[in-house]
Amino acid sequence: MAKGKEARVGIILECTNCVRKSGNKSRGISRYSTQKNRHNTPIRLELKKFCPYCSKHMIHVEIKK
Repeated sequence: MAKGKEARVGIILECTNCVRKSGNKSRGISRYSTQKNRHNTPIRLELKKFCPYCSKHMIHVEIKK
């Protein structure tokens, strides 16, 4: 068995456009949960996902859990 930290960790992806509009009349913030391999992807993950609040595909970045 492997010792130490596990390679797969759970992460949360958050819409960058909704976060910037949070001071204005934003209806919410789009968030997705997924997993990533810590050893293969040590930097913060950025994926293009659909945001239901913006009604289009936007860049979602990894945030702390």
